[in-house]
Amino acid sequence: MVTKGGTLKRAFLLLLISFVFMILLLLTGCGSVFFFPSREMSNNPFIHQFDHQDVYFTTDDGSILHGWFFKAREPVGSILILHGNAENISTHVNGVLWFVANGFNVFIFDYRGYGRSEGVPTLGGIQRDAEAAFRRLLTLPTVDPDRTILFGQSLGGTVAVNLVAATPAKEHIKALVIDSAFASHRIIAREKISHFCIWPFPDLLSPFFSSRFSPMKRIADVSPVPVLILQGLHDTIVPPDHSELLFAAAHQPKELWLTTEAGHIRSTAAPAVRERLKVWLLEQLAASGKKLQ
Repeated sequence: MVTKGGTLKRAFLLLLISFVFMILLLLTGCGSVFFFPSREMSNNPFIHQFDHQDVYFTTDDGSILHGWFFKAREPVGSILILHGNAENISTHVNGVLWFVANGFNVFIFDYRGYGRSEGVPTLGGIQRDAEAAFRRLLTLPTVDPDRTILFGQSLGGTVAVNLVAATPAKEHIKALVIDSAFASHRIIAREKISHFCIWPFPDLLSPFFSSRFSPMKRIADVSPVPVLILQGLHDTIVPPDHSELLFAAAHQPKELWLTTEAGHIRSTAAPAVRERLKVWLLEQLAASGKKLQ
């Protein structure tokens, strides 16, 4: 039986934890809660099955970044991968190597502060990183600059939306695919905080998270580049309603594919989805080729 005194002590403890959490957020900078980088590169034997090379490049603010470029045997197009908020490319790469086996060059890189890339990640900084990576992709061997695609996963999906919306080199991008991206930094932060902070702290904290780079505000500017939104119905990290908000805010041409694979950023783990996505990408490349003629 829980006594009145025990209930009060529990409420006070929760209030104290929430207060400490709020102070920590304000002291460390709210943007930092989106990044969980790892400097340690995992030994990944799968990458050696494909022709690849290390690529180092510099951002406009002087950060030196690292990535891997995988060359397809007979490339039909080239894909820039923008990965999620944890670890580094040595673990994220496994989920995108199937593109290489299906004829696409793949360039995957680490944001500042991840893997072998210099610096410390910030929301504005990783946008600079994405622009620099896209510029570098256009110069890599066997890459046709007019047959490029962006593929962003989770946090990388939000970065990809902002990149396509803002880059001066937008005419080179023939398709944007985002997988399990959240609609707003502020909304997702409020949802996560609410799991372990009692009311009213989620409401008090959420305004401290910048909405400057929230994709829901920028996805309309992606048009006329075709956008495909992938979302797992059983994703417990980023709920499906985020993709629905993004789809509603996007302009045509756009598509939303809801998948049943369990887990976060797992849509392309299903062979049927991979095949469907490959066909869709080839269709976008073919359509853009006709427009250029």
